[in-house]
Amino acid sequence: MRCLLTLYFFVLFIATPAFCQKVQINKVELAGEKIVVHYDLEDTTPGHEYLLNLYSSVDNFSAPLTKVTGDIGAEVKPGTGKKLEWAIRQELGGYKGKISLEVRGKVYTPFVKLTNFNVSQSYKRGKSYPLEWKPGAANPIQIELFKGDQRISGESNQPNSGNYMLNIPPKAEKGDDYRLRITDSRNGDEVIYSKPFTVKPKVPLLLKVLPIVVVGGGAVAFVGGGGGGESPTNSNGILDPPLPSTTKN
Repeated sequence: MRCLLTLYFFVLFIATPAFCQKVQINKVELAGEKIVVHYDLEDTTPGHEYLLNLYSSVDNFSAPLTKVTGDIGAEVKPGTGKKLEWAIRQELGGYKGKISLEVRGKVYTPFVKLTNFNVSQSYKRGKSYPLEWKPGAANPIQIELFKGDQRISGESNQPNSGNYMLNIPPKAEKGDDYRLRITDSRNGDEVIYSKPFTVKPKVPLLLKVLPIVVVGGGAVAFVGGGGGGESPTNSNGILDPPLPSTTKN
């Protein structure tokens, strides 16, 4: 990691009035191939939640970094002992040179708030999944699917009605760096990102083992139903009628 960065500088910025929020960075450290930031976030207003994103000088702070976990993203609650981790090598590869980081944040008042999207489960390509959310505004929205920084699919001018069918394209590459981006179509500054989730093939590429019945030194393989005629097996998986005996009288 020492050869990866020649300079590291960190700034924390909260875009809300300073008199009611207090941010304290306690420690910044290198842990293997990750940069870890420890901070406290205090707020005198009960019930506030924050939307925080991490940016870097590599792209002039233009887009949020994606390989960030921990107390980052939407719905970060005030408190002490907060921590975020940035997997810098996964994000930038073998980057060398000067770099500055900035955390930008604001009080989180979502124009949509997903209620049923579970990022801990895997989503299969070629399938559709219902999205539900609590609308916070009447403006139409744009819903997009990203893999890393690459836009995979999306639809604009969707009604902010609280439900939508998310289609995972059949040819989407498998991976664990997918995110949803939802944007207010009439206010480009209103954007929320889901946390990363996994997309996998619809049918796992597993070796399928067929049942084998050994008959008089030979072997017969059989499979259950599927197109054209009925299977010669009963509900217990036994051939019906039974195979003729191969024992010589």
